[in-house]
Amino acid sequence: MSDDPVTRFKAPVRLDYTVTAGSVTADFLREILKGRLVGRRCPDCRCVYLPPRSACPTCGVITTEQIEVGPNGTVTTFSVIRFPFEGQVLEPPYACAHVLVDGTDTPLLHIVGNCDVDDMRMGMRVRAVWAEELKPTLASVRYFEPNGEPDVTYDSFSGHV
Repeated sequence: MSDDPVTRFKAPVRLDYTVTAGSVTADFLREILKGRLVGRRCPDCRCVYLPPRSACPTCGVITTEQIEVGPNGTVTTFSVIRFPFEGQVLEPPYACAHVLVDGTDTPLLHIVGNCDVDDMRMGMRVRAVWAEELKPTLASVRYFEPNGEPDVTYDSFSGHV
């Protein structure tokens, strides 16, 4: 037996917890159940946030106005995942992208599907593809896919990345 101190050990751990959505997130998830994306607008700077925020991070004021947005958007930046990792749900390769959903001022991180990852590009126009069974989670948007519209220029979204 060693006299060295134990500094690390591997053991199974289980954590049970309950997460309760606040009122803004609960409203957002209720709209998801209807197949709608709804953001919140700042009354001062007029920015629309998706997912919605209860207060504008720039102005510090409460957001109260709900705004239906999308379902189309623009890829502002992306990453292609080519290597597997523990706990991965999707089979590589696949793309994660920041999608600036039409009518919003902040990009939403999501998966881009139904598209060869080598065809991914900034400015690509995409649309939300909904799951057959909607649940109160952003995963009800299965992914975004190319919508056939022409790409937009970097200048049209560069202030939002």
